[in-house]
Amino acid sequence: MNFSCWRSMAGLSLLAVTFGLLQPCVAGDLSPETRKTYEQTVTKGFAFLTTKGRAADGSFSSFAGPGMTALVTTAYLRHGRSANDPLVAGSLAYLQEFVQKDGGIYQPRSLYRNYETCLAIMCFQEANRDGRYDALVKGADAFVKGIQMDESEGHDPSSLAYGGSGYGTHKRPDLSNTSYMIDALHAAGNDADSEAMKRALLFVSRCQNLETAHNQTAYAAKNPDGGFYYTIAAGGSSQAGETANGGLRSYGSMTYAGLKSMIFAGVGPDDARVKAATKWIGKNYTLKTNPGLGDSGLYYYYHTFAKALAVMKVDKLADAKGVEHDWRSELIQELARRQQKDGSWINENDRWLEGDPNLVSAYALLALSYCRPTDD
Repeated sequence: MNFSCWRSMAGLSLLAVTFGLLQPCVAGDLSPETRKTYEQTVTKGFAFLTTKGRAADGSFSSFAGPGMTALVTTAYLRHGRSANDPLVAGSLAYLQEFVQKDGGIYQPRSLYRNYETCLAIMCFQEANRDGRYDALVKGADAFVKGIQMDESEGHDPSSLAYGGSGYGTHKRPDLSNTSYMIDALHAAGNDADSEAMKRALLFVSRCQNLETAHNQTAYAAKNPDGGFYYTIAAGGSSQAGETANGGLRSYGSMTYAGLKSMIFAGVGPDDARVKAATKWIGKNYTLKTNPGLGDSGLYYYYHTFAKALAVMKVDKLADAKGVEHDWRSELIQELARRQQKDGSWINENDRWLEGDPNLVSAYALLALSYCRPTDD
């Protein structure tokens, strides 16, 4: 795999590193034509959300709980709106109504407490330029750590659920929820030395199709392609199904989620887990589908794809044929092509709520936030 650049996120320092065909570089910029497309696409997207997506109380698709409002509001903040902007302030006030006595930020009786709280942590921390949300974030951080699968829930490191987090509906952790938890832990200021982060890394490592000292599970050697799948817990499961020998198939969104999570948890580029995962994303590079799942979860994939590559400080990468891709420019063009006339995005495959234009537009605009021109 040919990366144009990467700075390790482990520890307090940024470490310039090189392995394999990795080359240090200065981050590139967008061409004038692509920059124009970016600006037009983003403007149209927010125009839709502001005029058609937002309810009078500041919420977006409130039927699904506060998670969608947190995602959309984070997108506004990441594209330069401040917490004092009336539109953003209204949505933040709406989200604050969901702060519970236990510190979590979720809808009462919600089965998605981890998901909703993690999205809220990232949203409030994005808005927390003057410390106004310090106490709120601290409480939510403690709540997320409290519901992580560990000794307090009867799991020790030998348990395949250990370190993960999940939905209440299934009572078992999964990589999607755990990656959101790691994102939130990182946003709240936890580094690789955090015990919660260390526990989460063990769960993430066990969801990779790679046998290492960190992963001796039954599935590790059945499909050793370096990618990631949905969960090792409760007998193991992949949304992409199984291989002929009973292995769990890797797929795009979870592989980028797993790779990003390992970086936030302090795993460096010379680690076998990272090398194997980066090889997988090179072999399966595409923006036409969510590799392994087709159009299922496509916009979730776009967001995870962009965030992972941005965290890795990657500007260009080579695919299985050795063709080098400027992923930011290609993602901008792909999302512009898929944008509806009213400025929204929609996935005709409505699995995982991707039939909701507010959710899908939030994913698209969050993905685009990692493509912002360098002088913005």
